[in-house]
Amino acid sequence: MLFKIPMPPSNTLVFKKMSLGHSIRHGAKWVFIGNTGSQVVNFALGLILARLLVPAEFGMVATIQIFTSLAGFVAGGGMGQAIVRAKEAGKRDYDLLFTLQFLIGLAIVSFFFVIAPWFGRWYANPVYADLLRVAALSFLVRPFFNVPSNMLHREMRFKAKTAVQLTNLAVYNSIALSLAYLGYGPWSLILAGLFGSISGALQFSWYARWRPGICFDFARAGELMRYGLLATSNNVVSYLQSQVTIFILSRSGNATLVGLFNKALSLAYMPFTMISGSAYEPVFRAIAQSADNPDRIRYLYLQSIRLGCIYTYPIYVLLYWLAPEAIRFFYGANWLGSAEPLSILIFAGFFMSIGHPAGALLAAINLLGKELVIQLVNLVILILGMLIAIPYGLKGAAWVVVFSQFVGMIYITFVACQAIRIRFVDIAHAVIPAAVHAIILLISLAMLEKLAGNVIHGDFLTLAFFGTAAAGIIVLGGLFSPFEAMRAESKKMIGVVRNRLALAGNKNNESENFSNRFLSTSIPPHSRKRFVVGKRFY
Repeated sequence: MLFKIPMPPSNTLVFKKMSLGHSIRHGAKWVFIGNTGSQVVNFALGLILARLLVPAEFGMVATIQIFTSLAGFVAGGGMGQAIVRAKEAGKRDYDLLFTLQFLIGLAIVSFFFVIAPWFGRWYANPVYADLLRVAALSFLVRPFFNVPSNMLHREMRFKAKTAVQLTNLAVYNSIALSLAYLGYGPWSLILAGLFGSISGALQFSWYARWRPGICFDFARAGELMRYGLLATSNNVVSYLQSQVTIFILSRSGNATLVGLFNKALSLAYMPFTMISGSAYEPVFRAIAQSADNPDRIRYLYLQSIRLGCIYTYPIYVLLYWLAPEAIRFFYGANWLGSAEPLSILIFAGFFMSIGHPAGALLAAINLLGKELVIQLVNLVILILGMLIAIPYGLKGAAWVVVFSQFVGMIYITFVACQAIRIRFVDIAHAVIPAAVHAIILLISLAMLEKLAGNVIHGDFLTLAFFGTAAAGIIVLGGLFSPFEAMRAESKKMIGVVRNRLALAGNKNNESENFSNRFLSTSIPPHSRKRFVVGKRFY
């Protein structure tokens, strides 16, 4: 709920107890917990599944998922996102959303059932046809899943969404592991996905207190579908971007190179996904709610960049420094070939942390058309670059990804600055604290290696030593930083530890972690003054 903002003499914006700022911080925390929990659980259980299923069975499911994932963007139609950003939404709107998504899902299921025999013949294996048909049944469940999920998103109830996400993760993996152990092969993953969707739909409906209804308001449907078409187009192009590098590499016929590059890409994107990506949903909703308050939109946007960089840049520096040891320790020597492309792809993470908040901004203020143009330009750069880079192997492919992310970051940031009337120098002010401290951390690690390089041996000791040292450098460097944002975050981190120790065992007190404080929307006077000069906004 958005409350009116009083304007006391100090010009500081004050929020009520259950303010928008509290909702964003609370939401970012729970999205972060959900993302991190999913990453950890999937990683651990993936190791077990890898021993129960052979690569060919994984390959069959992966092939099915290429087509069902693409159809999934069409099934949602982006209309749920349109409901989330709308100023007002009632039961009639949710009934209309459910009706439209169910009809689209029914059409997709019918399409897959018709083409299933041809699909099986194409891959010379009739099992593919049966797998595709069963996997397609999930599109009949998705409207029951998506609509209450959109309701919770709109109400910024991310704790409930995370509870469903983690419970569903347990349901999916329990079914998948049980069926794989019993020898069901690829069916274990397909059936786990279907029953996981049903479980999620029931949970979301319970949390949202939602019951399905039918509505055929075609005028309102046109509004939702216009926005939804742009949202879907953006999602499809983004999906193609994520797949095009792997697809072009696969045409070389060297499956080993594809596997190594895919591993490097997933590791390079992991810090960004867990930290900066966790803020996307709450920031999108908060900006959509703040349509009548340009000051708050500007501050939310710059704050999301500032804090995203503060928390991701040190992780990227440490990952860059320890890439070979980390890969060899966690994945084994066979995966060591991922270390070199990983050390290059890390630069893409630096750029994504800056550019990603602009995507949430443009989506929230209904400028998806401009974002779609940016996505298409980026896709063309990736395709042309990969075709040129194939002779240069994994290093060439990695530099193409970095270049495309750099161009995309510049382009989308420029569009965002124009949209909310701020300058590039404001973006620089948001990034500089994290960038300076990342350089200091890198220099410090280099000095430590000179001093202790001959003493520390073995991957585990190297990871433990430099990881501990980096944590100390980050906290101490932040405390004595000339940048106020860095000092504030270091004090928060120390306060978190102190509070956790002081409140241990007290279940009625909830201490904040860094993701709880990921975004602060109380606009301090000095920030507001920098944006407003006379009647012109900067």
